[in-house]
Amino acid sequence: MTSVQNHLLPTADQLRDRVRTALQAVGAHVALSEPGAHGLHASTPITGRTIRFALVGCGRIAQNHFAAIQTHASRCELVDVCDIDPVALAAAVEKTGARGHNSLSGLLEHTTADCVILTTPSGLHPAQAIEVAAAGRHVITEKPMATRWKEGCAMVEACDKAGVRLFVVKQNRRNATLQLLKRAVEQKRFGQIYSVAINVFWTRPQAYYDSAKWRGTWEFDGGAFMNQASHYIDLLDWLIGPVESVMAYTGTLARDIEVEDSGVAAIRWRSGAMGTLNVTMLTYPQNLEGSITILGEKGTVRVGGVAVNEIQHWEFADQRPEDATIRQASYATTSVYGFGHPLYYDNVIQTLRGEAEPETDGREGLKSLELLIGLYLSARDGRRVALPLEY
Repeated sequence: MTSVQNHLLPTADQLRDRVRTALQAVGAHVALSEPGAHGLHASTPITGRTIRFALVGCGRIAQNHFAAIQTHASRCELVDVCDIDPVALAAAVEKTGARGHNSLSGLLEHTTADCVILTTPSGLHPAQAIEVAAAGRHVITEKPMATRWKEGCAMVEACDKAGVRLFVVKQNRRNATLQLLKRAVEQKRFGQIYSVAINVFWTRPQAYYDSAKWRGTWEFDGGAFMNQASHYIDLLDWLIGPVESVMAYTGTLARDIEVEDSGVAAIRWRSGAMGTLNVTMLTYPQNLEGSITILGEKGTVRVGGVAVNEIQHWEFADQRPEDATIRQASYATTSVYGFGHPLYYDNVIQTLRGEAEPETDGREGLKSLELLIGLYLSARDGRRVALPLEY
């Protein structure tokens, strides 16, 4: 992985030279903003005014971002939106009141945004993030940050050298149920963790994949692991710790797509814990389960429901007063996205204002991307894949 660099804030000319080097390394060719343009360095807090966002890709997940930004209307605003689909763009402009653009280059030429949100197909994120960084803007990218390991690393490198922030959306971490589970792990209430099971039993009909040419492709989307189960695979490292190795099988059992509609994996953590991952988009007739179960020396917890929204079992050797009300964190939902986007944006806003550190930056995004690529390499080659992928 790329190394973290901690230096004094570079001059504008030094910054531009570093960006050119990063862009040349990944074969990108975009114009750089002149010193004094609207873009800001990552270490320059934005104070005394609202944070300005622009959004690229006005599809289904963009609606969650629109709502989250509106929740924080006193601290931020959406100034520009972009989409190549004129119908989607018109709807976004009408909904938000932001200025509309039909190209990223056009948006970057005219926007006053501090940060650009990428809710485009996953395979487009790397080139777009590098272009945004070159224009001196901070970047928020939806999951997964990329569909290829080297491209994810290039995103981090480009944003580092441009002196801008790279945020990767992991809103499920902010779900109340998972926050409680994270706290229990950090308090070591499980003792030694022995076994972990993650299940994602959802459904995506053929019509879902047929709705856009990029869906179900290796280049732009990824399959059940990379797209639908991405947030659950993120839990493997975030909750349990570094993964030592994975062994996976994938299959395209029913859908007419390039990628897998189902997959299973065995996982071993460096701590010695072992686990399983079971994912399918073929559940009949509707989404059934998104769950994680942790079995430890002194505790057992299962968080289930359709999207880890219900604490179904919570038992520890060291009983605490708060355990009696723990199930109050459960919530009803018909959406697999959860309600974490507003809380996620709270951290982004605080970070850009210099009040907090990012909870899920580019390097956090690389952790789950590395796991995903490891799973795919294992399934392709029929072998156990050890992590990290490279040193």
